[in-house]
Amino acid sequence: MKLLDRKQMAWRAAQDIADGMYVNLGLGMPMTAANYTPRDRDVFYQTENGILGLGPSATTETKDLDLVAPGGTFVTLREGAALFTSVDAFAMMRGGHLDLTLLGGYQVSASGDLANWDTVGSDRAPLIGGAMDLAVGAKQVWVIMDHTTRDGEPRLVKICTYPLTATGTVNRVYTNMAVVDVTAEGFVAREIIDGMSVADLQAATGAPIVATSNCRVLTAPTIA
Repeated sequence: MKLLDRKQMAWRAAQDIADGMYVNLGLGMPMTAANYTPRDRDVFYQTENGILGLGPSATTETKDLDLVAPGGTFVTLREGAALFTSVDAFAMMRGGHLDLTLLGGYQVSASGDLANWDTVGSDRAPLIGGAMDLAVGAKQVWVIMDHTTRDGEPRLVKICTYPLTATGTVNRVYTNMAVVDVTAEGFVAREIIDGMSVADLQAATGAPIVATSNCRVLTAPTIA
């Protein structure tokens, strides 16, 4: 049984982003989803520092010191991209103009609550950024994160124990073990990695989880 790595998780999330969507990508792993958008789809990625039309991550050859994502990583622009102030970016986020936001997370509850800006006992200053605005402003909220912590504690839980970003907003979670929808009945797995049973997935999850009747094997290509 092999867990997905971070690139494979971002790739899998990108495959579900539909043609024509306006999408915000959160810091870290979510931002890399722009690298894996299917070529036959026209997607406009937005950032909270004022980019609409974010392209793939920059390489040594394509790096422009004036083009950075909110987290400071170098990025590129797609054809037709627009640059504007963060004030306009937040107006877009808060005004319901985004079809989807893909965010990182520390915990997601069975009722769709999201905790993604601070951890209990953190030794650094908290960084909430625009996550609250995105979590309540986007039409759909997807989260990408490891299924468990490094200590094996579940990140999919009955009730979040970390400070909340938003309540009842998460629709779907992409982990290194499964693709999970958050429904009115709780967690429902749509895909599970090869070799993992529903019982195994339940053991790694801090709330009841069931699988759909047509649950598929979660696969992703090897990405260098």
